[in-house]
Amino acid sequence: MNTLDGGDHVVVVGAGLAGWRLVESLRREGFDGALTLIGDEPDAPYDRPPLSKQVLAGTWPLDQTRLATDERLAAAEVTLRVGVGARALDVATTTVHLDDGSSVAGTHVAIATGARARRLTLHADEYVHVLRTRHDAERLLRDVSSLSARRRVAVIGGGFVGAEVATSLLARGLEPVVFEMADAPLVGPLGPTVAGWLRRLPSEAGVELRVNQRVSDVTSSDGELIVHVEGEDSFSAATVVVGAGSVPNDAWLATSGLTLDNGVVVNEHLMATERVAALGDVARFTWRGPLGEQLVRIEHWQVAADHAASLARYWVRGESLPPLVPYFWSDQYGRKIQLLGHPHPGDDVTRVLERDDGRWLALYSHGAVVTGVVGLNMPRQLTLSRRLLESGTSLDVATRDAPWLS
Repeated sequence: MNTLDGGDHVVVVGAGLAGWRLVESLRREGFDGALTLIGDEPDAPYDRPPLSKQVLAGTWPLDQTRLATDERLAAAEVTLRVGVGARALDVATTTVHLDDGSSVAGTHVAIATGARARRLTLHADEYVHVLRTRHDAERLLRDVSSLSARRRVAVIGGGFVGAEVATSLLARGLEPVVFEMADAPLVGPLGPTVAGWLRRLPSEAGVELRVNQRVSDVTSSDGELIVHVEGEDSFSAATVVVGAGSVPNDAWLATSGLTLDNGVVVNEHLMATERVAALGDVARFTWRGPLGEQLVRIEHWQVAADHAASLARYWVRGESLPPLVPYFWSDQYGRKIQLLGHPHPGDDVTRVLERDDGRWLALYSHGAVVTGVVGLNMPRQLTLSRRLLESGTSLDVATRDAPWLS
């Protein structure tokens, strides 16, 4: 490829973590051309994970989530256009057409439009919360701040966001009740074995978890919200928060000619065409893992940051960074769940370390090859095990060498 030079103009669409980190990484790599960062939200780039944790729990003000301070924006010498979304991309001319009727033409375009919260079809949808953006957080905070202690709040979905929301609501003195469709939360991302090990975390923290709950509707009656569950009695709540996953923000690219398949399909360098790239939550990329190449879309904070560093290095120097090792963490119910790798939920699981206080570490494997490492309150041991995923490692070798004991 032709590397960037001072005459180039990179247009970054999406002012979240991936887009902002790309701006910073391009400057760090030495790119001195023009940079434009476009975001549909009215705010400068901010960090999303704290929204469901520190912000909702009341320990951080919203402004503490800001990533792009005035000083950092000035240092990055970036033209920031926020409060206006992209509506189309002309790939041939690398021109981004915006909702306000204007256009921005560059020599290269990076698509970092992320994902949005999946909404359910509910009669009382206008009163129901999701938590993905700063605006969502502001709206939810206004609602829960007006509630008296011990008021019941329904959380639909016991996944990572749902569990973090329930944890934060509990810290505010409210009474969250989690409705989970599966036999246990986190079966989808972690598989039934690990999900089973984590099954007791909500109750141990004082949160009611209701499993095998298929919510059919939420309605409003006399100032309360009524959660309707198939085959169960209805449930009255002061407010309702839905954590039902997310969908990639790629609809604006429908006429672009790019390959869209649960995100923007890109190669191992994150390139969709010669001058158009995609990164972060919106990218479906070729990942070289322990079992070979896979086409994946991974919604992890660390993956978005790693993508930004990798794309900047490739565009500026024509070099590739080592294959990323996906990493994810979730703080919920007073515990920290961490995952390295991108294992399949059906992979085998072997617990390799266990403490009397309930902490543990386990390995995922497929065909006797380690595909992931997961831990509960084992941050140091998990970090020491990272090298098992940097190249194909057999389960026998991993258990023999036991890097987590180093």
